[in-house]
Amino acid sequence: MSVEDNPLSPMFRIDVSAKSESSPSMSNEELTVQLLRQMLIGQQKQTKLLSELVQQNAAMHKQRAGELQQWKDAHPELSRACRRAAETLSEVQTEFLQSITEEIDDSGEHLIEGEYMLNEFIDRFGPRMAHLNGILQVLAQLGTGEPVAEQQEL
Repeated sequence: MSVEDNPLSPMFRIDVSAKSESSPSMSNEELTVQLLRQMLIGQQKQTKLLSELVQQNAAMHKQRAGELQQWKDAHPELSRACRRAAETLSEVQTEFLQSITEEIDDSGEHLIEGEYMLNEFIDRFGPRMAHLNGILQVLAQLGTGEPVAEQQEL
């Protein structure tokens, strides 16, 4: 298997074998220019691949946004209910964060000094926070973009 057949081969090769007297030697400047050209070709390929990845990611995002909008259009009442629930749950989350920060203020020294207290704190608040954030995110995505106050005026 030659180096050209190997898909994991480097983009350029450097010959480190001893030069024979019959082969013309390349000057340092020529070698530098050749290596810089190869690096430029590699960077251009990377840029092209990154550009294609960005386009694919944008297309997937656009498709997802379109599907979400179709769902909202098909279920306008449920979408508005999700929006109201997200706003209410956001207030609940604010109160929950307030209680967490008060707990940290009250027992901060114990949390720093003892791993047991830190683990207890994380076990007590961590899962609730994670689940609350997940539910809030889903409701916010499914809710309509218009604020509830505007919806109630209609």
